[in-house]
Amino acid sequence: MKALILVDIQNDFVSGGALAVPEGEMIVPIVNELQKKFDFIIATQDFHPANHGSFAANHEGKNVGEVIDLNGLNQILWPIHCVQNTDGTEFVKELDMSKVKKVFVKGTDAEIDSYSGFYDNGHRKSTGLSDYLKEQGVTEVYVTGLAADYCVKFTALDAVSEGFKTYLISDATKGVNLQAGDVDKAIDEMKEKGVEVITSEEL
Repeated sequence: MKALILVDIQNDFVSGGALAVPEGEMIVPIVNELQKKFDFIIATQDFHPANHGSFAANHEGKNVGEVIDLNGLNQILWPIHCVQNTDGTEFVKELDMSKVKKVFVKGTDAEIDSYSGFYDNGHRKSTGLSDYLKEQGVTEVYVTGLAADYCVKFTALDAVSEGFKTYLISDATKGVNLQAGDVDKAIDEMKEKGVEVITSEEL
């Protein structure tokens, strides 16, 4: 069985949000159309406590974009975003959530960031997504959402390592591109690790 994974299509990641992905909202109509081709859809949701260690504001003298050591892992510092029970953490209102079977929250531990929908960045704790998909008989996953060079990339890479045939739907994702070329590099890395890159037209 195949599953569509909607990664972090939340208010803080689109125009006007705290950590807006350029043109992030442009993927929403494509994602909504894609859902018609899938019977099994899940979503991930960035869901941080206010004291999260990835927020630059929580480290005196540090700025957004700097890299620190956070409990043994390199951590890019971000603006405060997707704080639990705020509007920024809600799904974009134009996103059709009616067919989503389950939402997996991530980034809930203040001590470690979680880009992937499957694990935190240190692979110390699982979200339960892999076991859930396998229990449902899912063997193929199609990854969409925000952002291509962070949460989408790490979700796709973990899907491969968990044994799923994994596809990235390239026109249903947008990237942060902190450095020019980051999205292209992310897509190359995904391809190298076995992710098949397709467009929504190819489905």
